[in-house]
Amino acid sequence: MPLSYGCLHGRIMKCLTFFLLLPETLRQSKKSVKSNGKIPACCEIVPPSLKKMAAEVYPGSANTSITNSNSTAVTTNTKKNALQLQQSPPPPPPQLQNLNNNNIESNNWQSFHPTLRERNALMFNNELMADIYFIVGPPGASKRVPAHKYVLAVGSSVFYAMFYGDLAEVKSEIHIPDVEPAAFLILLKYMYSDEIDLGADTVLATLYAAKKYIVPALAKACVNFLETSLEAKNACVLLSQSRLFEEPELTQRCWEVIDAQAELALMSEGFCEIDQQTLEIIVTRETLNIKEAVVFQSVINWAVAECRRQGLPITPRNKRKVLGKALYLVRVPTMTLEEFADGAAQSDILTLEETHNIFLWYTATNKPKLEFPLTKRKGLVPQKCHRFQSSAYRSNQWRYRGRCDSIQFAVDKRIFMAGLGLYGSSCGKAEYTVKIELKRQGLVLAQNLTKFISDGSSNTFSVWFEHPVQVEQDTFYNVSAILDSNELSYFGQEGMTEVQCGKVTFQFQCSSDSTNGTGVQGGQIPELIFYA
Repeated sequence: MPLSYGCLHGRIMKCLTFFLLLPETLRQSKKSVKSNGKIPACCEIVPPSLKKMAAEVYPGSANTSITNSNSTAVTTNTKKNALQLQQSPPPPPPQLQNLNNNNIESNNWQSFHPTLRERNALMFNNELMADIYFIVGPPGASKRVPAHKYVLAVGSSVFYAMFYGDLAEVKSEIHIPDVEPAAFLILLKYMYSDEIDLGADTVLATLYAAKKYIVPALAKACVNFLETSLEAKNACVLLSQSRLFEEPELTQRCWEVIDAQAELALMSEGFCEIDQQTLEIIVTRETLNIKEAVVFQSVINWAVAECRRQGLPITPRNKRKVLGKALYLVRVPTMTLEEFADGAAQSDILTLEETHNIFLWYTATNKPKLEFPLTKRKGLVPQKCHRFQSSAYRSNQWRYRGRCDSIQFAVDKRIFMAGLGLYGSSCGKAEYTVKIELKRQGLVLAQNLTKFISDGSSNTFSVWFEHPVQVEQDTFYNVSAILDSNELSYFGQEGMTEVQCGKVTFQFQCSSDSTNGTGVQGGQIPELIFYA
């Protein structure tokens, strides 16, 4: 029988209502199956393709309530829920904790970091998308570090060859026992983010890692860090490392410090930690500014430390054994007789024959042949910066009653301040007691209480600090002298604000510490004595 339009429309509406009610029916049917194990008839007649379509249109997680009697409520609730979703802000994305304790968003984190550098930095030490792992450090102290081959390969030719070269690694883990974990993380952090985070305890290990994986910018940063932290107590250790890493600029800087501050450098704990080849190179250095008795004592200190490292009893025989030929590089005959008698002769490290021959060398006309070098070291030649163009004296000047003469100075290159040149009496021979001092921003860097005797001329007379002091460039320092004497002295005049002395330029300005009249234009402290 043909169907009328109204009948056909009615059937279509029933079908639509059936599909709209299908998710609720399916949920109820699932509950029914769980309760009695029977499949309802409505489920049996629904084709699988329609079941799938219904599930896609109405996911099982939807919370909208749909009833058979009120389809309008369905539409109203849906619009209301959509409006609430538009008005309420989206929840913050959940976060994933990486191995380096940096929070990384796991959902849509890319949209929160607009730059490539920021997104790369988030991947540092992060297992997310990691395709290679490193076991870094010696056995028992190693750490597992995740990484990404592409990032490492674009930052290092060594890693490129490792991952994409003809002999590329196919392992998922690579062992690196010769690099410290902290240094390897600094290397990776730089490759992911261009950030360099160096410390005194990690810089040498990081330099090794940067050299091993050919990352020159990081290696340069390490060298710059070492240069700024270089001082007498670590100069010998850094010299040894700079030779190992083939860093000629750092080597030269180390030699500058060791030459000028040789006694501090050789008597430091760091000197006892160097290798034997570096020991021999230092002991043969011609320009060491040091007494030979101090060189001898520092070599003995190194021998004691080396015996401990090798697990040997500390005996004269073992000390000679570990020193080898280094003992015969010390210029023992250049000591004074008193220095030798009070030091090396009583050290027990020299044989009786050696001690006897050295004494004869000092005293006998027919000197025996010695195995030690006989020529004295040249040391460093001190330079003097003279800041006055002339000097003068008057009947009522320059008088001292414990007041301070002071001047400020700065240099354009690093130097080592060794002492001061001072004017003496204008009335004949006289003795002065003087306290000299070097300060930076109020902090005393060096001082010495000493005496000098003037001869009545307008010459300058040198007084020295106990040890040369490193003076950095482009920073003002304050140098002062407090003289004690009843005698009047010469004084300088026509002072200069800028003086070129060799390759170093000095700038002078008045000091607030000066209470005796010394300033840029005139007064005391005509000379600064330094090494450069």
